Amino acid sequence: MAAPVRCLRSVLSHFNRTLKKQTLFSCPSSNCTYRSWDCVRFYAAPATSSKAAKKEKEKEQKKSRWITKEELEERRKDTSRPKPYGLTAWEPNDDVYVARYYPKPLLEVKTAIDMLKTFQKLDFTYEKQPVYVELKLDMKLEKKKKVDPFVGYLRYPYPFTTDENKVFMFTENPDDAQIAKDNGAAFVGGSEFIQQILDDEIQADFYIATPEIVPKLTPLKNKLRKKFPKSKRGSVGRDIPKMLQLFKTGHEYLVEKECLVKTKIATLDMPKEHITANLDALIKDTCTYRPLSYGPFVERVILTSATSEALFIQFQQFLPQETVKAANETSVNSATSATM
Repeated sequence: MAAPVRCLRSVLSHFNRTLKKQTLFSCPSSNCTYRSWDCVRFYAAPATSSKAAKKEKEKEQKKSRWITKEELEERRKDTSRPKPYGLTAWEPNDDVYVARYYPKPLLEVKTAIDMLKTFQKLDFTYEKQPVYVELKLDMKLEKKKKVDPFVGYLRYPYPFTTDENKVFMFTENPDDAQIAKDNGAAFVGGSEFIQQILDDEIQADFYIATPEIVPKLTPLKNKLRKKFPKSKRGSVGRDIPKMLQLFKTGHEYLVEKECLVKTKIATLDMPKEHITANLDALIKDTCTYRPLSYGPFVERVILTSATSEALFIQFQQFLPQETVKAANETSVNSATSATM
């Protein structure tokens, strides 16, 4: 039996040597005869998709399925649908329901304030806790431009604090300095106080100035930042009594996260009429930072207290009348153009 096997091996090895000479290819496994019959490719193998590429494709597909919060809100505004996008129904059929399955109800301001007062009594929390408002603003302008985030100062018709703010008045005119002292300025002076402010020896809540001294205050820009006197914020001017009256009893609010205003407007023990009046003043003052021709500046209003849930309220009645008129005119013009 061994002789035929040796004979077969010699024949196969001789055939393998002749094949190597013809193809000019040297196989490393020359001793293994059954491996020498592999075919030789003289072309590139087709590229195969790796696992990483497949995962990237899957991620791209998942991202294409996701939608942003703005797109979700726009889809849920479509009232022609039998139910809101991603929710169970427009309104619950029972008094007890899961809130996340239904759209947030829009409440009247007086109803929302009554609910906040009721929550406080049921939870036995502090009666004079602050009332907060969140405004969502439409910062868009024409041609992809946006309103820059701003800082506003407002004097509420019904203040909820008795402490006055400390105001520093920058001026080099003796007459203006005397007027500032008579109207209750905490500090009055010129450029000689710059080093003391840099060293934190003098600190104030607000800083106002006359136009002549502003160029001399440039060393304080990095120190004061948003409190640095500017004409856009109303902290630079010649009407010193008016500026002091605003900043001594005024309230500061600013735009956060590019489009949100979160600020305090009252305390919960105040009457409903006072809270409503302060909310009206805040919305109207905020709308002055964008031209009324672009439509309503405020898109959403949320009212809440320190220990209660957020309540969505109806705010259209607080918008400036010019905005409503402009919106009506644009709708009428679009309707006439469509009919023509």
